[in-house]
Amino acid sequence: MTTYYSKDHEWIDVEGDIATVGITSYAQEQLGDVVYVELPETGKSLSQGDEAAVVESVKAASEVYAPIDGEVVEANEVLAEEPAKVNEDPEGAAWFLKMKVGNEGQLADLMDEAAYKAYVETL
Repeated sequence: MTTYYSKDHEWIDVEGDIATVGITSYAQEQLGDVVYVELPETGKSLSQGDEAAVVESVKAASEVYAPIDGEVVEANEVLAEEPAKVNEDPEGAAWFLKMKVGNEGQLADLMDEAAYKAYVETL
């Protein structure tokens, strides 16, 4: 499995033709305590850059963008019930959605972990 990162602070793990998407630890730290998560409907088609989900914290609301084109095959319904899970494990159990990869070539637009860490240091 390979993990990629976007400049909007999403991570994406790709295994076969399924991509799991969530927000990075950096994004979670910027948001603070997450109090609400709005997830996409299964079957929704997303284009790269589309709003895929919404996350709200005590500080702000923020969109989670689709890092690549694809179709939502699963949403992490646990987050709707327990949004604070995002604070505990943003790059693990608190993933937001799984999508069928629509355009594998778009992964080349994303960063690997080293490039993402370097990018965050410039912020």
